[in-house]
Amino acid sequence: MNAPESATLAVRYADIAAAAERLAGHAHRTPVLISRTADERTGAKIFFKCENLQRIGAFKFRGAYNAMSRLSPEERRRGVLAYSSGNHAQAVALAGKELGIRVTIVMPADAPAVKIEATRGYGAEVVLYDKRKEVREEVAERTARERELAMIPPFDHPHVIAGQGTAAKELIEDAGLLDYLFVPVSGGGLISGCAVAAAALSPGCKVIGVEPEAGDDATRSFRTKTLQTCHNPDTIADGARTHALGRLTFPLVLRYVNDMVTVSDAELINAVLFFLERMKIVVEPTGALGAAGLFERGLPIAGKRVGVILSGGNMDLKLLKRFL
Repeated sequence: MNAPESATLAVRYADIAAAAERLAGHAHRTPVLISRTADERTGAKIFFKCENLQRIGAFKFRGAYNAMSRLSPEERRRGVLAYSSGNHAQAVALAGKELGIRVTIVMPADAPAVKIEATRGYGAEVVLYDKRKEVREEVAERTARERELAMIPPFDHPHVIAGQGTAAKELIEDAGLLDYLFVPVSGGGLISGCAVAAAALSPGCKVIGVEPEAGDDATRSFRTKTLQTCHNPDTIADGARTHALGRLTFPLVLRYVNDMVTVSDAELINAVLFFLERMKIVVEPTGALGAAGLFERGLPIAGKRVGVILSGGNMDLKLLKRFL
């Protein structure tokens, strides 16, 4: 898939501003933390947007609630279906509980146990599949069709993208103008929304996407301007195992993102340990992608004001123990 330069973009800043109004009183306005150690290490002024402290422990609640709050009465009556390795699952489950909407979630059988149990704990039905034999989108589409459920995809949906963009909106409102913004990348919903917000609120801010080396489809897509894929990448960043950017997110990435970099699993673990040891907060490997890119890739940020989205904190501590 090529991204035509004339492609209509799915989300504008007005959509993000409207999403922020819908989320008021439902999503947390998460804190922006600073660290003298991080500043000394980089020579920059760093602002960490702590979406690991968002409801369900990740930014995903923003997009899920925004999208589900806009469903028609008939769609709400029938219920919704989502597919996710964990954080989107929990987000849709909690949003459904708050909005009185029945939720079914398709999850890989090897998803972190903490995420499966949390999803069930919010009242959702979980349908497990074997990712080695089945494609999650096909399982989800078949289940939604059989049960006549509305689909809430994890990233390639305008209302989901707009909701995710409210994280950068809040960060810039609280921290002030930024020179750089580092954002984790999976399917592109978070970075698309954040990049649109940054362009509107902090013109000139360079948005840098960060993904794992093993799952570098977005980086290759960005470089070649042609959609690339990566099937079930082997990385500890379980939330970044999406096989490709989406039909809506790809054009937004090309339009608003300035650069893409990748980091290794070892560098992700180092970033996770930095937050545990120096800032006393839990950030899961996927959530630490932006920080790992900041620390490890030597971009010219000295003397600059830099924002970093910490996208989630739902870490399987048994996984961390294994790598340590």
